Amino acid sequence: MGIRTVGIVGAGTMGNGIAQACAVVGLDVVMVDISDAAVNKGIATVGSSLDRLIKKDKITEADKDAALARIKGSTSYDALKATDIVIEAATENFDLKVKILKQIDSIVGDDVIVASNTSSISITKLAAVTSRPGNFIGMHFFNPVPMMALVELIRGLQTSDATHALVEELSKNLGKYPITVKNNPGFVVNRILCPMINEAFCVLGEGLASPEEIDEGMKLGCNHPIGPLALADMIGLDTMLAVMEVLYTEFADPKYRPAMLMREMVAAGYLGRKTGRGVYVYSK
Repeated sequence: MGIRTVGIVGAGTMGNGIAQACAVVGLDVVMVDISDAAVNKGIATVGSSLDRLIKKDKITEADKDAALARIKGSTSYDALKATDIVIEAATENFDLKVKILKQIDSIVGDDVIVASNTSSISITKLAAVTSRPGNFIGMHFFNPVPMMALVELIRGLQTSDATHALVEELSKNLGKYPITVKNNPGFVVNRILCPMINEAFCVLGEGLASPEEIDEGMKLGCNHPIGPLALADMIGLDTMLAVMEVLYTEFADPKYRPAMLMREMVAAGYLGRKTGRGVYVYSK
């Protein structure tokens, strides 16, 4: 069974990015969100992203039109019935994901694969709330999805070999490089990356250097393409905090304690690029 139609729950940054990655390689996409406004915004974002590729001579107008024609938006989970795989791409919140997964579970056929784009939550735990734990897997894309080559495939304790093989094949068909990871808090990339970013907030909170100097230090001293504080603004400080909370809770190790400055900024609503203000200020 090949995957031809992909369902996506969540039309935000990750969801619409996944939709674009699927549509440009010829897959049909059904993107579901809670309101028409959210769905339309997601599709419009894909259109803008494709326009940038046209300007760079990466694709043609005809390619853009064909890709957009493959993306159908809906506010009803019933639209997911005809899919081969459904990827949950909601906010990094366990209770919300459980609610969404149960809704997906009640709609799609027993042979349909369900994947979560979670960046830190246990795949084994999420699989256990569904009626198809063998057909459940983590499929963690990276932001911005159309540009980033990596996909982490996270196997829960219950994930079948057949499910893993199909999702690995899908990832390669999307032009991505999949790495297979055992279920563990933060998986591989965020287990390494997020504590580094968290430490940058500790350094900033202690006043050791300015945000610009911290970011330039890591760019020029470690050859990183973007500084950790600017990267946190891109990821979203609320998402960063959620990942650190998972690491701190699951490992019960103080080295994963979220930086107080990060907590304060999230409490203030300074979440990064998406709110126009994080460590840095952005024009919306």
